[in-house]
Amino acid sequence: MRCFIALLLLLILLPGTGRSAESAAQRSPRAVATLVADRVAVAPGETLRLGLRLKLAPGWHTYWRNAGDAGSAPEIALTLPEGATAGGIEWPAPRRIPTGPLMSFGYEDEVLLPLRVSVPANATGEFAVEAEANWLVCAELCIPEEGRFRLSLPVTAPGRPDQALAPLFAAAEAAVPRPSPWVARAALEGRRGSLTLEDESLSPTALREAEFFPDEPGLIENAAPQVLRIRNGALTLSLTRPDGARLPQSLTGVVALVDAAGVRSAYAVAAPVGGAVEGETLPLWQVLGFALLGGFLLNLMPCVFPILAMKAMALARLSGAARREVRVHAASYTAGVLACLLALAGLLIGLRSAGVAAGWGFQFTAPAFVAGLAWLMLAVGLNLSGVYAIGGAAGAGAGLAARGGHAGSFFTGALAVLVATPCTAPFMAAAVGAALALPPAETLLVFAALGLGLAAPYALLGVFPGLAARLPRPGGWMEALRQGLAFPMYGAAAWLAWVLAQQSGPDGLLLLLGGAVLIGFAAWALGLAQRGGGRIGRVLAGAAAIGALALLPGLAAAPPASASTEARGEAWSATRVAALQAEGRPVFVNLTAAWCITCKVNERLVLQSGAVQAAFAGRNLAYLTGDWTQGDPVIGALLREHGREGVPLYLLYPTGGGAPLVLPQVLTEGIVLRALAEAG
Repeated sequence: MRCFIALLLLLILLPGTGRSAESAAQRSPRAVATLVADRVAVAPGETLRLGLRLKLAPGWHTYWRNAGDAGSAPEIALTLPEGATAGGIEWPAPRRIPTGPLMSFGYEDEVLLPLRVSVPANATGEFAVEAEANWLVCAELCIPEEGRFRLSLPVTAPGRPDQALAPLFAAAEAAVPRPSPWVARAALEGRRGSLTLEDESLSPTALREAEFFPDEPGLIENAAPQVLRIRNGALTLSLTRPDGARLPQSLTGVVALVDAAGVRSAYAVAAPVGGAVEGETLPLWQVLGFALLGGFLLNLMPCVFPILAMKAMALARLSGAARREVRVHAASYTAGVLACLLALAGLLIGLRSAGVAAGWGFQFTAPAFVAGLAWLMLAVGLNLSGVYAIGGAAGAGAGLAARGGHAGSFFTGALAVLVATPCTAPFMAAAVGAALALPPAETLLVFAALGLGLAAPYALLGVFPGLAARLPRPGGWMEALRQGLAFPMYGAAAWLAWVLAQQSGPDGLLLLLGGAVLIGFAAWALGLAQRGGGRIGRVLAGAAAIGALALLPGLAAAPPASASTEARGEAWSATRVAALQAEGRPVFVNLTAAWCITCKVNERLVLQSGAVQAAFAGRNLAYLTGDWTQGDPVIGALLREHGREGVPLYLLYPTGGGAPLVLPQVLTEGIVLRALAEAG
């Protein structure tokens, strides 16, 4: 017993035993703040780490040293024993925090703001630290808070770390930006800018995301998307500048990178400003011209063929109509195209601002969208075949056209955009790629030009309504034409079913076919109701349609299809390309997707032709395929590296190594053979 008591007294008398390295807390409904230290006892002459620890309530945040568009950074003032000195806050890398149209830089949940204190060599007894701090916490409103804190640590030799708080300080230290190991450069011109990091360790396969946080406010538009382009040996972030922003000699700040494994790390960069802005080489007027021309040529792409059925019926109905009637129909169709394209552009802007890598045709990577569009094509075909009518027997769209003037023409234009997105016409790739790197207002302007180009053939009737008089007069032939034009819609539905089979396998295809049966039943029941079946037919039609929609969530759980046995070469990877180039072989990379009709036409008519296959074999060419059907982010990064936002993309790496040749979206045998000759 005497030994036990002696041991207990010894433990009680040991300096620092049982002491906490965390001060009393300053509490509010929004945050709990304390002053913490990494040691329960300090030694003379050593460095002590202190920190303001903020535990934030859900939905609340505080700020980094550059708060962004709104807010203010926390401040800490220390009172130290004589001879002690303190450094500034070592700020952990922040996160982007959107609030309406504004973007702030800061922290959520919990953050430790550390700083270092030098203990004097002659320190004895107690090392007392007092701190006054203030910080701003914000959610829907902002509230300033403040607190006074005190820590008293015994001076011993040696000092003793606080094991409980050590992980907190280690995490904060890991989040503090490290010096950048890469060569950095920046370009700022007018309202555009770019930040580029160069090093052989940077590649599309190694990185997933990047963000730049400037040290100084007012140099960039914080809420603007920072479009990332990664190529082997370099990454470039596009920046948007406010009007009248000053031009610094060096752009300093923090670059936060997320690698392929999802690990986030931060680096302090100082990039000299000079040279041309990278990634946005086209002036706006040229981008608009490309968008207008690309939209017009999109009418000739195979994925738009099904909608020609609806266009043909609309044109036939306009024969002999009054000039005003022709103009309003043309304007309604154009408005439908523009509304759908601008909505698509707005969705793309929102997704990319949220960090989602979405590009042209991105919605076709969602099986539910593909299934829904297939059912829509089937429903339109059944309407054209006369199974049911919309607003009477006048044909597809006539009822909608009668309601509100010309709703049928409007929705035909909107549908034309939806079915056109799997295709990429010449000039479109450069226009869409540049558009998504521009500020939101200019992005919308480019998509509007694309819509005007797509609507141009029909819109010409609004400018020259006399052209409608040259069309054949309405008559009995229209009914035969209407029924015959149902078959392109059935063909489109069949193609979409094949696309879904590539994405979701047999289980997904079964759900699609089951939904198609329900859609067919709904059309039959609706037709029955229109022919005198009354309310029961409409109820049955509505129940069947709801049943089909209820199948859509099941597509997300359907397992993906197994790899196709079609001869498509090897699967693409950057590592495989590098290995083949090291062997001295030319490499052809085909980035494609099951829902991309332009891709399939190029493959069947050109890449699988005898002449091209013989040329590939004669040069010992390696053929690699990158499948973007499921929206693979690594392939998406490769697309953006070459200024594209959608497939197809064809890259031909020459025999002697080096950068690839980028082939056009629409291929011919001559184009491919000439590129092979260029590549040696």
